[in-house]
Amino acid sequence: MPAHEENPITYLAGDATRPVGEGVKIIAHVCNNLGKWGKGFVLAVSRRWPAARQRYLTLHTPGTTIPLGTVQVVRVEEDIYIANLITQDGLRSRHNPVPLKYLSLEACLGQVATEARSLEASVHMPRIGCGLAGGKWDRVEPIIQHALCRRGVAVYVYDLPARQS
Repeated sequence: MPAHEENPITYLAGDATRPVGEGVKIIAHVCNNLGKWGKGFVLAVSRRWPAARQRYLTLHTPGTTIPLGTVQVVRVEEDIYIANLITQDGLRSRHNPVPLKYLSLEACLGQVATEARSLEASVHMPRIGCGLAGGKWDRVEPIIQHALCRRGVAVYVYDLPARQS
């Protein structure tokens, strides 16, 4: 697809760790720059693919932070890759209510777009940056559209179905 044609985001009820469709898939998600992996979507990722967590931990050296804007792509199955996006500066707290850095997210997604086009892959994700990272979807969605959709990359965003009582 030419770069000037835009794909819309496809919204699905489901689990982003079980991406739908044919072909190569990249599952993108937000990580912090402290080497901390233990809450949120990363738990589902590491339950299915422990290698994604192991590789993320190799980015961190004690006493330092991982540079924001870093993207680590980990092949976890023949046709599935995990993209660890370092876009969260620290952890969410009273003093840091929005650790998501939108400019870093845009830079990371630009790198994911390049990788996706190279692999002829679609990109799958939960509503990245809007949980523990404190971001707002009305700011994240246009970044996804600009960085991925406008470059012809198919994007699928998953919302977990409401739990039945």
